Amino acid sequence: MSEPIVFKPRARLMSQLGEQLIKDENIAVLELIKNSYDADAKEVSITMENIENPESAVIIIEDNGDGMSLDIVKNCWMEPGTDNKEQKLKEMIENNIRSNLNRLPMGEKGIGRFGVHKLGNKITLITRAEDSKEVCIEIDWTIFSSNKYLSDIPIEVTERDSSYRFLNNSVKGTKIIIEKLKTTWSRGKIRELYRSINSLNSPFKSIDSFKVSFNIDKTDWLKGLLEYDDIKEYALFKVKMTLSGDKIKNYVYDFTPWKSMSKLSERHNPITEIDMVRSIRKENGMGKTRKVLEPIDLNKCKIGDVEIELLSFDLDSNILKMELTDIQGIKTYLNTNGGIFVYRDNIRIYESNKNDWLGLGVSRVNSPGDKISNNLVLGSVNINRDESSDLKEKTNREGFIEDSAYDLFCEAVLFAVQKFERDRAQDKLYLKKYYGVTSKSEPVMAEVTILKEKVEKKIFDESLKKEIFGCLSNIETQYKHITEVYQKSSSAGLSMSVVLHEIDKIISELEHAIIAEDASEHVRFLVNRLGTLTDGYASVVKSKTIKYFDLKKIITQSLFMVDFRLQAHEIIVDKQYMKSNIDSKVKGNESLIASSIINMVDNSIWWLQYAKIQSKKMYFDISRDIPGYLSIIIADNGKGFTIPTDMATRAFISDKPSGMGLGLHLASELMKQHGGELKFPEFNDLQIPEEYKQGAILALAFKEK
Repeated sequence: MSEPIVFKPRARLMSQLGEQLIKDENIAVLELIKNSYDADAKEVSITMENIENPESAVIIIEDNGDGMSLDIVKNCWMEPGTDNKEQKLKEMIENNIRSNLNRLPMGEKGIGRFGVHKLGNKITLITRAEDSKEVCIEIDWTIFSSNKYLSDIPIEVTERDSSYRFLNNSVKGTKIIIEKLKTTWSRGKIRELYRSINSLNSPFKSIDSFKVSFNIDKTDWLKGLLEYDDIKEYALFKVKMTLSGDKIKNYVYDFTPWKSMSKLSERHNPITEIDMVRSIRKENGMGKTRKVLEPIDLNKCKIGDVEIELLSFDLDSNILKMELTDIQGIKTYLNTNGGIFVYRDNIRIYESNKNDWLGLGVSRVNSPGDKISNNLVLGSVNINRDESSDLKEKTNREGFIEDSAYDLFCEAVLFAVQKFERDRAQDKLYLKKYYGVTSKSEPVMAEVTILKEKVEKKIFDESLKKEIFGCLSNIETQYKHITEVYQKSSSAGLSMSVVLHEIDKIISELEHAIIAEDASEHVRFLVNRLGTLTDGYASVVKSKTIKYFDLKKIITQSLFMVDFRLQAHEIIVDKQYMKSNIDSKVKGNESLIASSIINMVDNSIWWLQYAKIQSKKMYFDISRDIPGYLSIIIADNGKGFTIPTDMATRAFISDKPSGMGLGLHLASELMKQHGGELKFPEFNDLQIPEEYKQGAILALAFKEK
């Protein structure tokens, strides 16, 4: 025997849904505001009274939107989970239509109304659509706590004539009165709500047709809250760009130092187009894999173009005091409001400030000087509602569902943010040099000296003066000792970075060798080379092996070490140096020079692949074209350096995604130790083929005696 049955939800299901679907009161208020946006309201007013006492407190949310007729209230508002907005959105997108205020609905799940249940136990809804009567509903949510079935609890709806006017004297709109609050609102919670309401609209693209006002009888609770307009002028680093398909388009970076920073100049860096790529392992058909660059392509999902705008700050107190009096104010504002937020049609997709969706905090822990964290940036990532259907909001309204479309979206945005970080790092270097806390060679020792001078002038008790001087001398001694320990530690750390940097190259070559041939002898040679290199760098800290060696030989050995990688990437090597009759012997550490050449080859391989050069080439020569130097000339036929060459040799400065920024810095330092220089000659200063004119050109220049 079988019979059809139906679900019979209990009334308390409404309470459970209200508590669990809406995480907190802030989100509940924001959901109701978004409902007003969807109703084409021009204004929304949030009023809170007697908020410290839940029994007598009241929250009023009122708008001048389209309002609801009796039919809409009965068949939409009273049906939780209705697909009314979802179907409306689909129809509007398919027919390319918008509301009267050029909007698409933000809500589509039909659960926003649960926000009122999250806030209080009693609500009164008053609404009127155009050419309709006023509709009124009163609901006491406590009756839903009973064990009755949901269908057994009727809600009385009243339709009536009324002359009530909504916001801005509008004849249509909606007013929701919430009483018997379920939460005690503290001062901190009110301030958090105020910030959330302010961040609902993108600060970079405010919606003139949608204004939200916040009113509370505890006006002193909002005292001291800074606004976006109060701090935006203090941003030193700015960028605007659009992500479209697999490219960053119209990238415009600006460094704008304050007038008080007379030693620094503005820097404007516009780039028409930047390829977005990721490094992946790909099978080569022989059961092995190798690293290749693959586009990060937003067109693989329905995400549409992504507009990004970022403002970044320097919170070094030494710098802030050059312009600001309320230093703590800006730090507090950024700690609470900072971050990069997603906006859909300029309305924020709510995520908690503590939710670091791009992982900026983790990245900064590993490299604090170069990376930005949420408290150093104000940013908007804006997507279009009708183009981003694959990005679906979670039911609880806390961001997007974390699926493949979301992962792709995050990867593209993070790639763009990292490009901004690399630009910012260049200007941050000079900012720190001239105005940062380390701009003085020994700031602590300088302060001790000043203190000694004051003691000498102000203290007349000789025994006390002697005692103070003794303490200050102990501070100086201990400070010098600690400084020496840290300097040694940092040197060891840098040496370890060198080892890791070089080992990575050899391991990469090992992979290509294993793939390309079954030549165990060559593989053993590479393994031995890896061990020798590791041991060599460990011994470099203690001593160096200096001897005469032939530049021709060292270039040949270096190219042999990367032969398989060059073949794998189809790079033709022009060995002009083999035709040279120049006596090419120099004195130095040939192992370290070989490592520098390998690093430069590795850089060219990556950038030639990134630039999508069809016929990739590298050029090697030995030349005396640079007066006073015997030089190894290395060039490629790519698109040249993307950052100024004087910045390229700075440690940890790189424009290569995920690059360490060590290769050219180490090469430069190595050449200095050899009494030479790492130079970046102009094309016309050398005798090299025309096809290398636009590419990167470097010279390991050894001083001739």
